[in-house]
Amino acid sequence: MAEPLLAVAGLTVRWPAADGAVTACGDVSFTMDQDETLAVVGESGSGKSTLARALLGLLPAHAGVSGSIRFRGQELVGLSERRLRGIRGAGIALVPQNPLGSLNPVYPIGWQLAEALRAHRPLNARQARAVAADLLTGVGLGPVLRAYPHQLSGGMRQRVVIAMAMAARPGLIVADEPTSALDVTVRAQVLEALDAARRATGCAVLLITHDLGVVARHADRVMVMNGGARVELGTAEQVFGRPRMPYTRQLLDALPRGGARLAVPEGEPLLTASELVRHYRVKGGSLQAVRGVSLELRAGETLALAGESGSGKSTLGRMIVGLDRPTSGRLRVAGGVRVQLVMQDPTAALNPGMRVGALVGEPLRIHGGHSAGRVAELLERVSLPAALAGRYPGQLSGGQRQRVAIARALAAGPQVLVLDEPVSALDAVVQSGIVALLAELQRELGLAYLLIGHDLGLAVEIAHRTAIMYLGRVVEHGPTADVLGAPAHPYTRALVSAVPVPDPVKDRARPRVLLPGDPPAAMSPPEGCGFHPRCPIYAERLGRTERERCRTERPLARVACHYPSL
Repeated sequence: MAEPLLAVAGLTVRWPAADGAVTACGDVSFTMDQDETLAVVGESGSGKSTLARALLGLLPAHAGVSGSIRFRGQELVGLSERRLRGIRGAGIALVPQNPLGSLNPVYPIGWQLAEALRAHRPLNARQARAVAADLLTGVGLGPVLRAYPHQLSGGMRQRVVIAMAMAARPGLIVADEPTSALDVTVRAQVLEALDAARRATGCAVLLITHDLGVVARHADRVMVMNGGARVELGTAEQVFGRPRMPYTRQLLDALPRGGARLAVPEGEPLLTASELVRHYRVKGGSLQAVRGVSLELRAGETLALAGESGSGKSTLGRMIVGLDRPTSGRLRVAGGVRVQLVMQDPTAALNPGMRVGALVGEPLRIHGGHSAGRVAELLERVSLPAALAGRYPGQLSGGQRQRVAIARALAAGPQVLVLDEPVSALDAVVQSGIVALLAELQRELGLAYLLIGHDLGLAVEIAHRTAIMYLGRVVEHGPTADVLGAPAHPYTRALVSAVPVPDPVKDRARPRVLLPGDPPAAMSPPEGCGFHPRCPIYAERLGRTERERCRTERPLARVACHYPSL
């Protein structure tokens, strides 16, 4: 029997602490073969990233490492730094979670990729540049050799580091949370790029993620970790279809699967936007972030605003909460209605130098009614103990910080909450807890939510209506079950097809509508939705069949074409 490419046996990593040692990985064992994708899933703190750093020999000297890691028959535990450098890149390559932190900001992409090639392969400068161009083409990127990292989108940067990982033709690529902060369509592109890298080089891929949904289509086997230990290992079909451990079932149950059709509330709208427009002056013309958007929001209703990054969702949200002024259009809020914002990143939104009690109490001081009892009541409202009032944000988990941000927003007594990607950075289990909290608050207080995000699975779960934005316009709008269950616009179909289904058999069998590249900048002239045969804005993102379907299905009431002659 052939020896596995990677064999990990009894791997244990301990960190020294004042009261003893903390075990980050405990007695972890598994093997990987060539041309295999193994997904390692679990919540934050489960030991996934520690495992990745141990494989690459990147743990600090004070970490206690025991057990065995054999790569191509060579033992890596205890290997000298000089010999480990010969294995990194050429043998085991890393695709990091934050590509911007891994790319040098002062050198063009082509120079950095050529440098990686020449470090591992006998190529001259011209040959390295040619191979670099081929690698970028292989991961779905065009002529970006002369671009700098800051000039690329997050998805493009992630594909650059995948191309860089492929440079030395490694036997194993370790991808550490490569899609955690990306849109659903860009996430699909990055995972397809990883698959293309595996097929092109014959390497194995160790995909580390906290999202079980993203691995259904791409993983051959799945290893579930919790508390530093391996709790389950099997094929994707076994883990998804017949999970053996309660923790695995908990992760699967936390994935959005869609609920019953939610009836759209009736009554007078609390908030009405009419033909909102927001343009920014930029070099070379005008960036049209929002173009003629109209919407209404009623008490007890959740309206999901979905689309890729750059579609104008967050700009619209900022205008609604008064952080940005529309270029034109009208925004009307019913008398006495207050609107509050819950931001995507609670770590950045909460002052690290203030205690939780002061953060929640600050709006009460501004609007009146501050007391220790009221602060405790707000914390209890978001299912946090009053004892947390004395802690700083840095002493809380990500889910706890998001609950503090919600409590702070509730302190002002709002009727409308604008939720800007409120759970995108959270684990599935923590995310489900925040979603349940939001649903409970809506039932008890009659709150209206404008849910901004790219997670269509979440929209199916909690939104009464969904509006799809592209290039600053709403291209489809209606009850969530209609828009996402039977999408009419090809852009919506592409978004829906990119949403992972937590079932490997179903997910791999369903067709995909891939959107190549990133959304174009909405520069003047403003006409066109981007998908009609004669549309002047980026008509090539979809094939001719999809554009023809858009043209023929235009009479559907909820599809907005915006192309004058069609």
